[in-house]
Amino acid sequence: INLDALTYAGNAASLADIERQFGGSRYFFEHGDICDRALVVSLFEKYEIDTVVHFAAESHVDRSILGPEAFVKTNVMGTFTLLDAARAAWKTADGALRQDVLFHHISTDEVYGSLGATGYFTETTPYDPRSPYSASKASSDHLAMAYAHTYGLPVTLSNCSNNYGPYQFPEKLIPLMILNMLEGKPLPVYGDGKNIRDWVYVEDHNNAVWAIMQKSVSGEKWNIGGENEWENITLLQSLIDIVSEKAKLDPEKVRGTITYVTDRPGHDRRYAIDCGKLKRELGWKQGVSFAEGLERTVDWYLGNTAWVEGIRSGEYQSWIKQNYGMR
Repeated sequence: INLDALTYAGNAASLADIERQFGGSRYFFEHGDICDRALVVSLFEKYEIDTVVHFAAESHVDRSILGPEAFVKTNVMGTFTLLDAARAAWKTADGALRQDVLFHHISTDEVYGSLGATGYFTETTPYDPRSPYSASKASSDHLAMAYAHTYGLPVTLSNCSNNYGPYQFPEKLIPLMILNMLEGKPLPVYGDGKNIRDWVYVEDHNNAVWAIMQKSVSGEKWNIGGENEWENITLLQSLIDIVSEKAKLDPEKVRGTITYVTDRPGHDRRYAIDCGKLKRELGWKQGVSFAEGLERTVDWYLGNTAWVEGIRSGEYQSWIKQNYGMR
């Protein structure tokens, strides 16, 4: 059961194949907001939901700096609404909570703040959020764990590093750079380009979540990472080589479009995840190398120009208008 508000970054076309194959049998789409308590409660009843995987979030740091209210609403109040609705739905006749259910909360490594040149975030690293986005996610993490400890709600939590792969909305770094290269647009790089991020392929992230859902006990927290650190500028140089070769572009001409722009406020210097606990205790490991993942990602954007054009033109939102009107 997919509950999605279909905000600017929501695209029904991304799940069209699932809809065609499983719609009405194994897949059900519900258009709505996780902050709408009446709706959320009704969905728990309608589908007799026993598992929640809470991916829903406002997630773009730049947008949180310009407009933090939406992040507080969705990431904090939306998480509260889901948790509280789950607690009500999973309460037994004697007032106890069922233990054959699960609420898995998806979060980010950004809640930990910024690292220096060495060291890694572990599950016990103190929280030190630096942006409205990371502060809202830190708040949601604390709420999720509070519901586990206070009410006994079966909760697990994961904090992941930067995701990449197919279907990612083009405001994110990798698809933005790929599409700008193809269109001959400037490649904007914040500051000196030496901010470091750990990257994990989207399928590896989801496999980790599935392992946690299957094997973790309630109240546990897990870090998910690619063990794959790159300076933004070095990543961009590699991406230029791949896209130039596949799209028959002149790599040196593309490099000439790199444009250094004023760094964003509070830009964390380095993130790096220690995911050793997940590997040791649940047997998960990354299955896609960064070289392979970048190749797959570039191939997907090159091979799905209709999806990209739908995003660029705004046509992707016509499905929402036709089926629901603009909410």
